[in-house]
Amino acid sequence: MSIPSSSQDIGQQAARAWTISSQVANASVAPSVETVETARLSCVSLEKSYRKGHHIIPVLRGLEIDVRPGEFLSIVGQSGSGKSTLLHVLGLLDAPSVGEVHLDGKRIDNLPAHKRDLLRNGDFGFIFQFYHLLPELTLMENVVAPLMIRHSTWSWWKKQREIREAAGEIIEKVGLGHRLKHRPSELSGGEMQRAAIARALVGHPRILFADEPTGNLDSSTGQGIMALLNSLNELEGLTIIMV
Repeated sequence: MSIPSSSQDIGQQAARAWTISSQVANASVAPSVETVETARLSCVSLEKSYRKGHHIIPVLRGLEIDVRPGEFLSIVGQSGSGKSTLLHVLGLLDAPSVGEVHLDGKRIDNLPAHKRDLLRNGDFGFIFQFYHLLPELTLMENVVAPLMIRHSTWSWWKKQREIREAAGEIIEKVGLGHRLKHRPSELSGGEMQRAAIARALVGHPRILFADEPTGNLDSSTGQGIMALLNSLNELEGLTIIMV
């Protein structure tokens, strides 16, 4: 079975939607041919399987995807069709069984572990359905956590005021400037997702991966999160891949 490739106008010039079928193991997606510019992120002959006992469970097979700079790509499909698995492989949270992942034309899935760590911390930002905020930290502390990891102890202490000021600007942008000292248990679902978006943006990523960012929210709150993502894509040119 093939995965149909389709375009969907959601208000942005660079927006596309791909439908991923429930039979992902037998599918392929043709890359976009709308432009010859180098893709920001791409995968080549991508396959992913998992072993369960004596059985091998195929999840992805033969995927070919090109994501252009500044594009908003939405991957849609039924539960269990492999959408999150694809996102995790593209974001280097998981390794492909076969195939390659490229960033700006250079292969990245086979890099040493520490270089893949640097890409996840610097070039990629991640938003998850269940937020993954640390409950013992305040909103500000959660947002700056990726930068604390990026810097050495000495570098952090030297730059923490500058970093916190920059993080505060991003927190204001997502509408949570009044919640800086609140912990996740004191935030609503929509506020926790906005905090997660701020955390994903604080490192100035080139690509934002969003794994069902509205799946745990009510309709109205979800629409607000989508409006924020659309704004980031349209006004700042942020490349976004969302399932």
